[in-house]
Amino acid sequence: MKLLKSVVCFATLAVAFASAADKYTITLSHPATVAGTPLKAGDYKVTVEGEKATISDGKNKVEAAVKVESADRKYNSTAVRYATSREQYMIDEIHVGGTKTKLIFDAGTQTAVR
Repeated sequence: MKLLKSVVCFATLAVAFASAADKYTITLSHPATVAGTPLKAGDYKVTVEGEKATISDGKNKVEAAVKVESADRKYNSTAVRYATSREQYMIDEIHVGGTKTKLIFDAGTQTAVR
């Protein structure tokens, strides 16, 4: 009976961790736009749930379509890759430091020249 309780407890925790959102911290070195919303340079929290990323600075929140991919190698540090259009920066990708995770923002919601 004790073993059954342990298995049920472990399974519950495993499901909770599997369904939890991924959370990251980024620093924007330039004012940038994501999903048509301007963001000031500074520190932000990024939460990814499925195909949606939420970027917030505590006061403001922006939701954007995102595709999560695995890179061939582990990134040493977190980096934001920008696309530019008419001297305006747009968040294109986020490479998450210490992981192989790459967040690619939906180009369909942004007008950029790569």
